[in-house]
Amino acid sequence: MVAKKRESVEEPLPLPQEVAEALERCGGIMGLTGSLPRDEALERESALYRALADPIRLKILVMLAIQPLCVCVIRVVLGISDSKLSYHLGVLKRAGLIAGEAQGNWIIYSLTEMGRRVLGRRIDLGEG
Repeated sequence: MVAKKRESVEEPLPLPQEVAEALERCGGIMGLTGSLPRDEALERESALYRALADPIRLKILVMLAIQPLCVCVIRVVLGISDSKLSYHLGVLKRAGLIAGEAQGNWIIYSLTEMGRRVLGRRIDLGEG
């Protein structure tokens, strides 16, 4: 069954009285709509949650919270292939959580400031 799209936001909705009163206090449908974050902000937040949604990526973040590391160390600790690790590092980089810095033949990965803030908010690093 496909839901019908409402033609007008002005059309009265059959709402419970408590909801209708609260909606009226925030300016109605238009006030509620105006209070929502911009789509771009929601896309960024969504990408962040997707980046954090994988245990391997979380483990990478925790390792980098301990110290900056090269790919070879991360790969050995995780026991995954180069291609899989490259994928996960790419997701974390695109989300702005990690950065890689070339040092000779090596790329050393570390948390960005945003990565430190996000990790500190969401994971208790004191637990083993």
